Amino acid sequence: MPVKPRGMGEKSPLLDKSWSYAAPVSLDDFSTADWVLLDQQRKPYGAAERAKQALEMLAAQANAPTFGYQINNFEHCLQAATLALQDSAEEEDTVVALFHDLGFVTNNENHGEFAAAFMKPYISGRNVWMLERHMYFQAVHCAAHPDVDPNVRERWRGHPHFEYAANWVARYDVPSINPNIENAPLETFVPMVKRLFAVPRRAIPLPE
Repeated sequence: MPVKPRGMGEKSPLLDKSWSYAAPVSLDDFSTADWVLLDQQRKPYGAAERAKQALEMLAAQANAPTFGYQINNFEHCLQAATLALQDSAEEEDTVVALFHDLGFVTNNENHGEFAAAFMKPYISGRNVWMLERHMYFQAVHCAAHPDVDPNVRERWRGHPHFEYAANWVARYDVPSINPNIENAPLETFVPMVKRLFAVPRRAIPLPE
Protein backbone atom coordinates (compact mmCIF):
# COMPACT_ATOMS: atom_id res chain seq x y z
CA MET A 1 0.00 0.00 0.00
CA PRO A 2 1.32 3.51 -0.71
CA VAL A 3 2.79 5.29 2.31
CA LYS A 4 3.24 9.04 2.43
CA PRO A 5 6.84 9.73 3.45
CA ARG A 6 7.42 11.92 6.47
CA GLY A 7 9.14 15.15 5.54
CA MET A 8 12.41 16.23 7.13
CA GLY A 9 11.66 17.83 10.49
CA GLU A 10 7.99 16.82 10.33
CA LYS A 11 6.62 15.20 13.48
CA SER A 12 4.14 12.32 13.48
CA PRO A 13 0.72 13.51 14.70
CA LEU A 14 -0.33 12.99 18.29
CA LEU A 15 -3.39 10.83 18.90
CA ASP A 16 -4.85 13.57 21.12
CA LYS A 17 -4.25 17.19 20.19
CA SER A 18 -4.15 18.11 23.88
CA TRP A 19 -1.08 15.93 24.41
CA SER A 20 2.52 17.11 24.24
CA TYR A 21 5.63 15.79 22.51
CA ALA A 22 8.68 14.81 24.53
CA ALA A 23 11.29 17.34 23.47
CA PRO A 24 14.50 15.23 23.35
CA VAL A 25 15.28 13.31 20.17
CA SER A 26 17.57 10.74 21.86
CA LEU A 27 16.61 8.45 24.74
CA ASP A 28 19.91 9.40 26.39
CA ASP A 29 18.56 12.92 26.90
CA PHE A 30 15.16 12.13 28.39
CA SER A 31 14.52 13.67 31.80
CA THR A 32 12.28 12.22 34.50
CA ALA A 33 9.61 14.71 33.44
CA ASP A 34 9.80 13.45 29.85
CA TRP A 35 9.27 9.85 30.99
CA VAL A 36 6.37 10.88 33.24
CA LEU A 37 4.75 12.67 30.28
CA LEU A 38 5.09 9.63 28.02
CA ASP A 39 3.82 7.24 30.67
CA GLN A 40 0.76 9.43 31.26
CA GLN A 41 -0.08 9.45 27.56
CA ARG A 42 0.88 5.84 26.89
CA LYS A 43 -2.03 4.30 28.84
CA PRO A 44 -4.88 6.01 26.92
CA TYR A 45 -2.90 5.65 23.68
CA GLY A 46 -2.60 1.89 24.20
CA ALA A 47 -6.26 1.56 25.09
CA ALA A 48 -7.22 3.36 21.88
CA GLU A 49 -4.67 1.85 19.50
CA ARG A 50 -3.81 -1.72 20.58
CA ALA A 51 -6.86 -3.46 19.15
CA LYS A 52 -6.94 -1.15 16.11
CA GLN A 53 -3.35 -1.86 15.15
CA ALA A 54 -3.69 -5.60 15.84
CA LEU A 55 -6.65 -5.74 13.47
CA GLU A 56 -4.77 -3.71 10.87
CA MET A 57 -1.91 -6.23 10.98
CA LEU A 58 -4.35 -9.01 10.17
CA ALA A 59 -6.33 -7.01 7.61
CA ALA A 60 -3.11 -6.23 5.73
CA GLN A 61 -3.22 -9.86 4.54
CA ALA A 62 -6.78 -9.66 3.19
CA ASN A 63 -5.86 -9.45 -0.49
CA ALA A 64 -2.77 -11.63 -0.40
CA PRO A 65 -2.54 -14.51 -2.86
CA THR A 66 -2.24 -18.13 -1.75
CA PHE A 67 0.44 -20.68 -2.60
CA GLY A 68 -2.08 -23.49 -3.04
CA TYR A 69 -4.63 -23.47 -0.24
CA GLN A 70 -8.07 -22.58 -1.61
CA ILE A 71 -8.34 -19.56 0.69
CA ASN A 72 -5.56 -17.26 1.87
CA ASN A 73 -4.23 -16.91 5.40
CA PHE A 74 -6.47 -13.95 6.25
CA GLU A 75 -9.55 -15.94 5.23
CA HIS A 76 -8.23 -18.96 7.17
CA CYS A 77 -7.91 -16.91 10.35
CA LEU A 78 -11.34 -15.37 9.79
CA GLN A 79 -12.81 -18.82 9.16
CA ALA A 80 -11.26 -20.29 12.32
CA ALA A 81 -12.78 -17.44 14.32
CA THR A 82 -16.13 -17.93 12.55
CA LEU A 83 -16.15 -21.61 13.49
CA ALA A 84 -15.34 -20.73 17.09
CA LEU A 85 -18.13 -18.16 17.11
CA GLN A 86 -20.62 -20.67 15.70
CA ASP A 87 -19.48 -23.13 18.37
CA SER A 88 -20.25 -20.58 21.12
CA ALA A 89 -16.62 -20.73 22.20
CA GLU A 90 -15.44 -18.39 24.93
CA GLU A 91 -14.73 -14.91 23.62
CA GLU A 92 -11.01 -15.18 24.34
CA ASP A 93 -10.80 -18.47 22.43
CA THR A 94 -12.57 -16.87 19.47
CA VAL A 95 -10.13 -13.94 19.35
CA VAL A 96 -7.24 -16.38 19.70
CA ALA A 97 -8.63 -18.18 16.64
CA LEU A 98 -8.67 -14.88 14.75
CA PHE A 99 -4.97 -14.21 15.40
CA HIS A 100 -3.57 -17.74 15.73
CA ASP A 101 -1.85 -17.68 12.32
CA LEU A 102 -1.02 -13.98 12.15
CA GLY A 103 2.62 -14.81 11.41
CA PHE A 104 2.00 -17.86 9.21
CA VAL A 105 3.51 -16.24 6.12
CA THR A 106 6.28 -14.08 7.57
CA ASN A 107 7.24 -16.41 10.42
CA ASN A 108 6.06 -19.80 9.24
CA GLU A 109 8.76 -21.80 11.00
CA ASN A 110 7.80 -20.43 14.42
CA HIS A 111 4.39 -18.91 13.78
CA GLY A 112 2.92 -20.60 16.84
CA GLU A 113 5.44 -18.90 19.12
CA PHE A 114 4.88 -15.66 17.20
CA ALA A 115 1.14 -15.71 17.92
CA ALA A 116 1.70 -16.72 21.54
CA ALA A 117 4.16 -13.87 22.12
CA PHE A 118 1.87 -11.40 20.34
CA MET A 119 -1.13 -12.27 22.53
CA LYS A 120 0.58 -13.34 25.74
CA PRO A 121 -0.16 -10.21 27.80
CA TYR A 122 -3.90 -10.57 27.14
CA ILE A 123 -4.74 -14.28 27.23
CA SER A 124 -4.83 -17.24 29.59
CA GLY A 125 -1.95 -19.63 30.14
CA ARG A 126 -3.82 -22.43 28.38
CA ASN A 127 -4.11 -20.38 25.20
CA VAL A 128 -0.47 -19.33 25.35
CA TRP A 129 0.48 -23.00 25.69
CA MET A 130 -1.84 -24.03 22.87
CA LEU A 131 -0.66 -21.31 20.48
CA GLU A 132 2.98 -22.20 21.03
CA ARG A 133 2.26 -25.80 20.03
CA HIS A 134 -0.75 -25.68 17.73
CA MET A 135 1.35 -26.21 14.59
CA TYR A 136 2.62 -29.46 16.10
CA PHE A 137 -0.82 -30.59 17.25
CA GLN A 138 -1.95 -30.09 13.68
CA ALA A 139 0.54 -32.74 12.51
CA VAL A 140 -1.69 -35.66 13.51
CA HIS A 141 -4.15 -34.40 10.87
CA CYS A 142 -1.42 -34.26 8.21
CA ALA A 143 -0.24 -37.88 8.35
CA ALA A 144 0.33 -38.07 4.58
CA HIS A 145 2.81 -35.18 4.63
CA PRO A 146 6.23 -36.67 3.80
CA ASP A 147 8.13 -34.41 6.23
CA VAL A 148 5.74 -34.39 9.21
CA ASP A 149 5.79 -36.62 12.27
CA PRO A 150 2.09 -37.18 13.02
CA ASN A 151 2.94 -38.24 16.56
CA VAL A 152 4.98 -35.17 17.51
CA ARG A 153 2.30 -33.96 19.91
CA GLU A 154 2.71 -37.10 22.03
CA ARG A 155 5.66 -35.52 23.81
CA TRP A 156 3.15 -33.29 25.60
CA ARG A 157 0.52 -35.93 26.40
CA GLY A 158 -0.42 -35.74 30.04
CA HIS A 159 -0.06 -31.97 30.19
CA PRO A 160 -3.16 -30.26 31.66
CA HIS A 161 -3.73 -28.34 28.40
CA PHE A 162 -3.14 -31.27 26.02
CA GLU A 163 -6.79 -32.12 25.39
CA TYR A 164 -7.76 -28.47 25.06
CA ALA A 165 -5.07 -27.93 22.42
CA ALA A 166 -6.02 -31.11 20.56
CA ASN A 167 -9.71 -30.19 20.50
CA TRP A 168 -9.07 -26.55 19.59
CA VAL A 169 -6.91 -27.51 16.62
CA ALA A 170 -9.37 -30.17 15.43
CA ARG A 171 -12.43 -27.92 15.69
CA TYR A 172 -11.11 -24.55 14.52
CA ASP A 173 -7.74 -24.85 12.78
CA VAL A 174 -7.91 -28.03 10.69
CA PRO A 175 -11.26 -27.46 8.90
CA SER A 176 -10.83 -23.72 8.27
CA ILE A 177 -9.44 -23.82 4.71
CA ASN A 178 -12.82 -24.27 3.03
CA PRO A 179 -14.02 -21.75 0.44
CA ASN A 180 -17.56 -23.10 0.80
CA ILE A 181 -17.87 -21.82 4.36
CA GLU A 182 -19.22 -18.28 4.62
CA ASN A 183 -17.00 -16.34 6.97
CA ALA A 184 -18.31 -13.74 9.36
CA PRO A 185 -16.91 -10.33 8.40
CA LEU A 186 -13.93 -9.01 10.34
CA GLU A 187 -16.18 -6.31 11.79
CA THR A 188 -18.04 -9.01 13.74
CA PHE A 189 -14.96 -9.60 15.86
CA VAL A 190 -13.90 -5.98 16.42
CA PRO A 191 -15.76 -5.54 19.74
CA MET A 192 -14.27 -8.81 21.04
CA VAL A 193 -10.77 -7.76 20.04
CA LYS A 194 -11.24 -4.37 21.71
CA ARG A 195 -12.35 -6.01 24.96
CA LEU A 196 -9.49 -8.50 24.95
CA PHE A 197 -6.79 -5.92 24.20
CA ALA A 198 -8.24 -3.27 26.54
CA VAL A 199 -6.04 -4.11 29.52
CA PRO A 200 -3.02 -6.46 29.73
CA ARG A 201 -3.74 -9.23 32.21
CA ARG A 202 -0.18 -10.27 32.97
CA ALA A 203 3.32 -8.85 33.27
CA ILE A 204 5.92 -10.37 30.96
CA PRO A 205 9.11 -11.45 32.78
CA LEU A 206 12.61 -10.76 31.55
CA PRO A 207 14.02 -13.34 29.13
CA GLU A 208 16.13 -15.97 30.84
